[in-house]
Amino acid sequence: MTRVVITGAGTINALGHDVAKTLEAMREGRCGIGPLEMRDVDRLSIRIGGQVRDYEAESVFNRQQLALYDRFTQFTLLAAREAVAQAGLSFAGELANRSGVVLGTSGGGLTTQDENYRAVYEEGKNRVHPFIVPKLMNNAAASHVSMEFNLKGPSFTVATACASSNHAMGQAFQMIRSGLCTAMITGGSESMLCFGGIKAWEGLRVMSKDACRPFSATRNGMVQGEGAGVFVFESYDHARARGAEILAEILGFAMTSDAADIVMPSKQGAARAISGALKDGAIARERVGYINAHGTGTAANDKTECAAVADVFGTHADKLMISSTKSMHGHLIGGTGAVELLACIMALREGVIAPTIGYEEPDPECALDVVPNEAREAEVDVVLSNAFAFGGLNAVLALGRV
Repeated sequence: MTRVVITGAGTINALGHDVAKTLEAMREGRCGIGPLEMRDVDRLSIRIGGQVRDYEAESVFNRQQLALYDRFTQFTLLAAREAVAQAGLSFAGELANRSGVVLGTSGGGLTTQDENYRAVYEEGKNRVHPFIVPKLMNNAAASHVSMEFNLKGPSFTVATACASSNHAMGQAFQMIRSGLCTAMITGGSESMLCFGGIKAWEGLRVMSKDACRPFSATRNGMVQGEGAGVFVFESYDHARARGAEILAEILGFAMTSDAADIVMPSKQGAARAISGALKDGAIARERVGYINAHGTGTAANDKTECAAVADVFGTHADKLMISSTKSMHGHLIGGTGAVELLACIMALREGVIAPTIGYEEPDPECALDVVPNEAREAEVDVVLSNAFAFGGLNAVLALGRV
């Protein structure tokens, strides 16, 4: 099996427009969640979110590009440019043929859909822009990334709700490990913070009106975010041969299905995904020092996830650190696992564990070390990134230091 490493990372999210600013915010335990700024916000009962602020698309993309790029595609391209620049790769010849892009998203061009539903149903217009379909389709971001960077290998989009990014990155990992590809651009993005997107989530009654407080006894729901996280995955031998800086190694991956309920999480399904990632990477439980939790801040998810971790790790669970950065940047749905992978890389490279902010009161059903409110310095060799989605679809990545 080919070893797989990460050689580039890029992001834009509520904490920052690049990786450096995002990691700085995570180290400081800064909150990117605030009042929503959008049309008809007064008609919403949920009026907070992890919005990307101080962003002007017109300063980055021209009119022709904006006619094709939904907000989720814009975020993806910005993050991809940062990741590829850090990796220092130029895709040409055989490398282009053996490189592709796998991205995760849940809603795709939801902002474009929302705007055009308004135009047709509210404003009574009978025509829409001819490029609406290629702008809103879920694979738009992946296709534009493949075109911008000349990626001619396997390229597609994964849509598995909140696990989309982890599933996408897992697929990219397996393609390189199997020898099918040399390098892959992977990660995910989401931009659901539009009126229709929030109104739909309101109906589930799982949203908080004031803050995201994962694992705290006072938690009262999740908070949506938006943005993208994109990475360059590459074979270890190829990266070493060209002298690339290696950020981390992907050690293992597993995915499971609860096959139980469309919205309620399953301890058994989550535990099988966690233990599967350890088995896939031949990782002893005692080597894991940190888990970036799915940690949505809902009553059901947090206690179920803690129970799954306790089941898999046994007595070692008491020595684990587990935190949810959703408390800072919000839940990016299909893009969430990608942004959260940055916290995993920071833990491995810098020895800094991102905190769970907003933590107020211990919950006996979440009796793990959740790194409350302040970042912590700790040396870890192996970390996990959990993603457990509506539909009972679970995906867990294991990363290690090289």
